[in-house]
Amino acid sequence: QVQLVETGGGLVHAGGSLRLSCAASGIIFSITPMGWYRQAPGKQRESVASITPGGTRTYADSVKGRFTVSRDNAKNTMYLQMSSLKPEDTAVYYCKATDFFNREYWGQGTQVSVSS
Repeated sequence: QVQLVETGGGLVHAGGSLRLSCAASGIIFSITPMGWYRQAPGKQRESVASITPGGTRTYADSVKGRFTVSRDNAKNTMYLQMSSLKPEDTAVYYCKATDFFNREYWGQGTQVSVSS
């Protein structure tokens, strides 16, 4: 079955950096659109960044210029490099895969906490 495992979360000070990873299995990763989402306490889950199989990237306005999404198809892994972190970036970060039939698969999430 499809499995997505996020790692790399943690506690950092404002202005710091973190790199999240999403390791995928059970899918043909190289042809699968992938995305990062986050959910802060009391808020709805929101899209952060996405990357197509061909490498086209999109970002939420709130993270443009600070976050970079990338993928390594040889390793079946997607990354999110986060820099200049702000307290408002604090959330649980999830990765999502969308297969050929538009079925969505989610990881269990990784906590990112940014202190001021």
